[in-house]
Amino acid sequence: MTEEQGRVFREAWITGVKTHFPGEPKPGYITPWDDTPKWERQAAAAVCAQVREFVRISDGNTANLTREQKGRFVATCWIAQIHKHIEVPKPGYVADWSDLPAWQQETDADIFEAIEALDAVDTVEAI
Repeated sequence: MTEEQGRVFREAWITGVKTHFPGEPKPGYITPWDDTPKWERQAAAAVCAQVREFVRISDGNTANLTREQKGRFVATCWIAQIHKHIEVPKPGYVADWSDLPAWQQETDADIFEAIEALDAVDTVEAI
């Protein structure tokens, strides 16, 4: 399940970058899952799990959050993973929400919504 969750996160990230990034994104931004570094795959899976748990314990009421609130949650979880995996991260890797470029804010919100939708489908299938 961990790898599957990481893939969900990464696919949502790549889709968001392709949608929101102005111009041509850096190759590292759209690297396929299998070519993504191990630490980054672990971080993606962890953040996906955090979002899924947040949606679960909120009984799906995360649907009432704004896109900004959803994006901030993903960004904060990601920053914690950066600190876990990188001893001295670049400042841009741990930038506060207000310092992120608009394309990244939108992509983070897209990631939350992709994970949220996944759990909505899982809930319907369980009924």
